[in-house]
Amino acid sequence: MRFLLDHNVPVSVGDVLRDDGHTVELVSEILPADSADPVVAVAAELGDAILVSLDADFDKIAPRIPVGHRMRFRRLSRISLKCNPVRAAQRMALAMSFIKLEWSIACISADPRMIIWIGNDVLRTHR
Repeated sequence: MRFLLDHNVPVSVGDVLRDDGHTVELVSEILPADSADPVVAVAAELGDAILVSLDADFDKIAPRIPVGHRMRFRRLSRISLKCNPVRAAQRMALAMSFIKLEWSIACISADPRMIIWIGNDVLRTHR
């Protein structure tokens, strides 16, 4: 899997993903620091990367059940870290088998997006 980590995601989350054999890019490596969230979403979608973010903004930009013009992000997969940033890498490591399962389901589904929330005490997928 390919991942794109948003500006506010701890680098340690990328380390967890790389250690598991995945490709990881940081938004700061490919876009200016002040890039708006829709630009980040487009970069992830065009790069066939799963966007990992630590803020709720992307829930508004690319919801699971789009309304009207928000259909533009039809292929954007996201992992939304809704946990304490200090625990983000640990939570990501614990969620990897769940993420892999959800990705395998998304790859054969009519809707190819994978949307996962990782909280302090919960994992949630939106299909």
